[in-house]
Amino acid sequence: MKWLAAALFVLFVLLQYRLWFPEGSKAELARLEAEIQTQESLNQGLRVRNRQLELEVLELQQGLDSFEERAREDLGMIKDGETYYQIVHRETEQASE
Repeated sequence: MKWLAAALFVLFVLLQYRLWFPEGSKAELARLEAEIQTQESLNQGLRVRNRQLELEVLELQQGLDSFEERAREDLGMIKDGETYYQIVHRETEQASE
């Protein structure tokens, strides 16, 4: 009877070892769940960015207003008949000298 109890105890210890330490353990499961949460957060941010880019593409396809806005902001262009004013601050002026 003692050998049966000893065998059951050894079996129990081996099963506990497999539960806590190697591949498929609770620690690995917790790590993988945390990794999934991190990846889902990253994916959500990328979905928002993709939606913004998609809206920007649609806006560019639909009219010239967005082209004009982009030319004004990014390239500093102006329309015919407009006057361009550049304001230089004193700190910037002194730093360039």
